[in-house]
Amino acid sequence: MTGHDRYSSPLAERYASRAMLELWSPQMRHGLWRRLWLALAEAEQRLGVPIPDEALAQMRAHLDDIDFAAVAVYERRFRHDVMAHVHAFGDVAPAAHKFIHLGATSAFVTDNADLILMRRGLVLLRGKVVRVLRALAAFAREWRDEPTLGYTHLQPAQPTTVGKRATLWMQDLVLDLADLDHRIATLPCRGVKGTTGTQASFLEIFEGDHAKVRELDRLVTAAIGFPGSIPVSGQTYSRKLDAQVLGVVGGVSASAAKFSADVRMLQAFGEIEEPFERDQIGSSAMAYKRNPMRSERIASLARFVASLEPNANQTHGVQFFERTLDDSANRRLVIPESFLATDAILGLMENVASGLEVHPARIRRRLMDELPFMATEELIVKAVRSGGNRQEAHERIRRYSIDAARAIKDGAPRNDLLDRIAADDAFGMTRDELEATMDPHRFVGRAPQQVDEFLAEVVEPLLAGTTDEAPVMEEVRV
Repeated sequence: MTGHDRYSSPLAERYASRAMLELWSPQMRHGLWRRLWLALAEAEQRLGVPIPDEALAQMRAHLDDIDFAAVAVYERRFRHDVMAHVHAFGDVAPAAHKFIHLGATSAFVTDNADLILMRRGLVLLRGKVVRVLRALAAFAREWRDEPTLGYTHLQPAQPTTVGKRATLWMQDLVLDLADLDHRIATLPCRGVKGTTGTQASFLEIFEGDHAKVRELDRLVTAAIGFPGSIPVSGQTYSRKLDAQVLGVVGGVSASAAKFSADVRMLQAFGEIEEPFERDQIGSSAMAYKRNPMRSERIASLARFVASLEPNANQTHGVQFFERTLDDSANRRLVIPESFLATDAILGLMENVASGLEVHPARIRRRLMDELPFMATEELIVKAVRSGGNRQEAHERIRRYSIDAARAIKDGAPRNDLLDRIAADDAFGMTRDELEATMDPHRFVGRAPQQVDEFLAEVVEPLLAGTTDEAPVMEEVRV
């Protein structure tokens, strides 16, 4: 079969980055298996198992030159992927053949490798979150004091600023970053636990010496770079760890989904648009269209990730006793694809955040259609100061507001609420006096200052001293 007559995941073909694809590749996974077998053999030799130095030397010399064709032949014969790799490794390290996998169960390599891959995947995602934060910080700083309509219940509310709204997107990512850092720092490996987690095979190897079995677990854990191994396990580590990791990954994708939803609505309003290249086609039929396809793809992929997150808890809940194998095929799909999709999401998010186009005139026009309504509370106060009755002023303004809003919906060219109030002698205010209250900057509260404080006190310390932990932004494909 050629490359065009078989299915290939769009995550691999179109969306995910090279770094994340390499991380979850067979070469990476099975290279880790060999490193785990080497770490086990080295630790066993150190603790007295008579493994020749030549055996270890041959293993070290063949960690990455994996003959996948030979592995496939062995797997067809044995119907066991781990044993296929054991024999293929033994073929190139014959002095080590009888020692490879000594005392171990398949989960020694599969589980420990998965935890290594997930931790590295979290590090890659962290780097991309940092890049998105850096892009959004620049955007928030530039537009810190540009007034814009705020929304609650998806209805116009008290104004905010364009920059302040960007800090809401950033705040989500800051929380995600804390979760990522916690999982990266605390994720344990499975370590060396044996067939059902009792370490019985290793106790046999070391002739009942419990201290050596514990030291073996410690040595291998240190060799593969983990702060500790999970204290107890069945045949596998608790699948709750998968659920915790995918919870963090799903949280990142949810933050991006919220960002993309806001951008799509703002683009519908004509206020802010995602990047659109000169020769980009928005629609095959409607030549004028400028569709927010990047933000839509973020939403689409995020929904996919959200559908995978509960899977991990469902799998954990049916791991009867020491383990069942109904997790295996499922995890091969769910875990890598969660990482690959979220990686793609963050790449898109950085692309959008780095190229947002703001249209201040449209923002102001939409704001001014609503601002008179938002100024009415101040007008009620002014009326009372002039000797008026608060309840009467409230009722008059309520009626004028409803009538003005209906007029706009029925086609009025502008909001004439101020004209209606100026014509009412009960308020005793001229049109010019009322107009003077309509400066949008008077209604944004501390939004500009909040942007400054958030950047200085929260974001900049997070970014200080960090280098990009992810590769350069890759091309966005349709």
